[in-house]
Amino acid sequence: MRAIRIHRYGGPEVLVDESDAPEPTLTPHAVLIESVATSVNPIDWEIRSGARQKDFPLDLPAILGKDVSGIVRAVGSAVRTFRPGDRVIALAEATYAERVTVAADILTHLPDGVDPVDAAALPLVSMTGEQLVRVATGARGGQTIVVTGALGSVGRAAVHTARKLGARVIAGVRARQQAEAAELDVDGVLALDDEDSIGRLGPIDGVADTVGGDTAARLFERVRAGGRFGFASVLPDDAAARFPMVEVTRVFARPDASKLREFADDVRDRRFLLPVSARLPLGEARAAHERLEKGGGGKVVLTI
Repeated sequence: MRAIRIHRYGGPEVLVDESDAPEPTLTPHAVLIESVATSVNPIDWEIRSGARQKDFPLDLPAILGKDVSGIVRAVGSAVRTFRPGDRVIALAEATYAERVTVAADILTHLPDGVDPVDAAALPLVSMTGEQLVRVATGARGGQTIVVTGALGSVGRAAVHTARKLGARVIAGVRARQQAEAAELDVDGVLALDDEDSIGRLGPIDGVADTVGGDTAARLFERVRAGGRFGFASVLPDDAAARFPMVEVTRVFARPDASKLREFADDVRDRRFLLPVSARLPLGEARAAHERLEKGGGGKVVLTI
């Protein structure tokens, strides 16, 4: 089987395009998928570099990747909800490969009308954004939520989730991005690199943070006592400790088939747009990682 594997941690050069990688094993409760596409996420290069060994340990050699879009080729003996030929997507593991096995309970059908290649961009970022808002901030109608990095893939998913929950949403972006961010379905825009803009922000109920660092840490001061701060990035070590009245939750996205299907339906119905900036063949995984590490490259999918 063709797959992109790493045999050691390091830079993009450790990504090896192999034609004889071991085939995945089909178990009774799993589904075998012939991949159409996967996508590249920041967590992929962080894992590849070795920087996230504590959170995401690997048994090397390993196949990277969290997103899969493809066609069901076989189902385990206990699976009743999928059959060969079904179009599916999932937040999974080891997806830089021609074939992937996924537990049936975390797999969802891809609705008609959704491009299967672009759909590969959806699982990880949508589940991260959704869980940042619904789980970490506990957003609900009448609350005010700031989403940092609102123009990014995770940020867009967080904005979409907060709006569906009835919250008032403020998009946190760089000052030069304010006009673009105003075109999102938001109630206001915050310039994260402008101290005066942050200073004018009234007490808020929660933050869904996708950028981390000192910028995100400054927003703690704007969260009301009893408010919540969810993050999927890295905060300064003392940030949470200085604001004990704010509930802080770090999010590592978990598969949720029903929520992923909601996002796929919203893509079909044009209620949610996730821009894909580039489609590259699987063999250009190194180039995709290099592009992502430089930042600002948008969402990249790998076709298989």
